[in-house]
Amino acid sequence: MDYKQELITTIHDFGCNLDALVTRLTRFSEESPTAVLIPALYEELKRPALTTIRDHLADCEFVKTVIVCVNAPTVTDYAKTLQFFQTLPQKTLIIWENGPRVTQLLADVRERGVDLLKFKGKGLAVWLGLGVASLSADAIALHDADIITYDCSYPLKLLYPLLDKEFGIDFNKAYYTRLGNYPQSFHGRVVRLFIAPLLNVLREVFGEKNYLRYLSAYRYPLAGEFALTSDLALHTRIPANWGLEIGLLAEVYRSMPSKRIAQVDLGIFDHKHQPLGEDVNSGLQKMCRDIFRSILRTLTETEQVVITMEHIHALRVKFRREAQSFTRKYFIDARFNDLLYDRHQEEIAIECFEQVISHAGEQYFNDPVGAQIPDWTRALAVMPDLRERLIYCVQQDVAQVTAQVLASTLTPKMVNPLHLESSGLPAETMGLKNDAGIPISR
Repeated sequence: MDYKQELITTIHDFGCNLDALVTRLTRFSEESPTAVLIPALYEELKRPALTTIRDHLADCEFVKTVIVCVNAPTVTDYAKTLQFFQTLPQKTLIIWENGPRVTQLLADVRERGVDLLKFKGKGLAVWLGLGVASLSADAIALHDADIITYDCSYPLKLLYPLLDKEFGIDFNKAYYTRLGNYPQSFHGRVVRLFIAPLLNVLREVFGEKNYLRYLSAYRYPLAGEFALTSDLALHTRIPANWGLEIGLLAEVYRSMPSKRIAQVDLGIFDHKHQPLGEDVNSGLQKMCRDIFRSILRTLTETEQVVITMEHIHALRVKFRREAQSFTRKYFIDARFNDLLYDRHQEEIAIECFEQVISHAGEQYFNDPVGAQIPDWTRALAVMPDLRERLIYCVQQDVAQVTAQVLASTLTPKMVNPLHLESSGLPAETMGLKNDAGIPISR
């Protein structure tokens, strides 16, 4: 039995009574509302994982609001996204992240001195969704749209530690065993073959720094599944590159004492398997590049570590030997559990990651400042009603789609006009009108 505790609180699953947790969390959520945020690309609607997520969320009575921040190429794609999620019983808000109305709103913010339009991708989607969620939810769970093994226990385990006030937890991160099927094998190469050995050699080179001890306490630091309080959401800068997960942990490190941070076991977990990439600017190599730069920057910011190119060379040399020692351990673990394990492919990944250390180190010296989206308190300082305006943009987007459905420019019944109410803000109170200027009623 694994009872091990870390610098942060580790919540194990010893066969917990999920039904009892659901009952308590449902009761807690009546006084402390909850939200689930899903950043997504439109293409993910075509994959079975998101259908599984939607169908399980429909059974989660303890989730009061679902927010999807979607990057959709066209208004038709946005309409199909609305249709896809309209079966959810919860209040549901579909933010068209790259739509013209949201883009114009961010342009207005830029005119007031805060440039958000230069940020793209998942980071911006997370930022937008957290801001909207903080209006109505005390606790917000976030997860990706490609989780193959998803069920109701995921949002349950993420949210519960934040709502049980005896715990005193403000941030809860998932950890899990990443196993792929057909054939069954280890996934999670970046965590296993890059971050784990890298943290070991960083401690050898720079000593036992508090930040390194903190990162090492996370069993799966790249998990895209976490939950946080609305207050923390408003005061957190969101990284705008592939180092989002590790950069977010750095933000939590600056903001929270370790006793208010937890990690929870989600069990066996699988999602989309990323390619290794052709070079340091693609695939998992790009991810490792951004992660390494984030760690170096945070070491300098929080631990006053002066980093030189000699350090980078030493890290590269030590990394290969340390990573290779991990492959021997993984081989034994895999063989014992009858898992497929290709040591040659693992070594290829290590060689690629070793190259990343050199390239990322050089990039860090040329540009040590990372790409981080200003926190919501900064944006609200220049536009205090930004969150409400963002919701109004969403309502206008839905109204446009509804008008087009009524005009038969899209497939009939693609969008249910009643779904306008799903955000919790009735259409008439928002003053919504269709393209002809006619008010839309419920």
